[in-house]
Amino acid sequence: MRLTAHTDYGLRVLMTLAVLDDRLVTIEELARRHRVSKNHLMKVAQTLVGLGLVRSVRGRAGGLKLARNPADIRIGAVVRALEDDLRLVECLGDGPSACVLSGACRLTRALGEALEAFFASLDGLTLADLVQLRPAMRDRLGLAA
Repeated sequence: MRLTAHTDYGLRVLMTLAVLDDRLVTIEELARRHRVSKNHLMKVAQTLVGLGLVRSVRGRAGGLKLARNPADIRIGAVVRALEDDLRLVECLGDGPSACVLSGACRLTRALGEALEAFFASLDGLTLADLVQLRPAMRDRLGLAA
């Protein structure tokens, strides 16, 4: 399974906001620190705000801040919310390219169970778990520990 760039950047933004919880963080700063397009991060931020994970403060001194405690943000729920299509292969869908063997083979069930195991693992993690190495993360972001 490969997560989209949108989800990848969303998780990076959440981790960065958790590490820099003492202040508002601008999209410009996030783009610079992560070497990612500002336009792409604006879309990601809008999604995270819409999900109620991030709070946006407008204005000259504005920026982004986590809207919830990192310990209350489950990574599995974040990935589910950010990913548009969780099918591992086409046979798991019902579109025109769905496999003719679907329902007769065991692949569909095996892949479904694998996806459940993937999310069970992520459901066991919170944002707080992902930022436990705060000093190292601040260093990688170019900040003083």
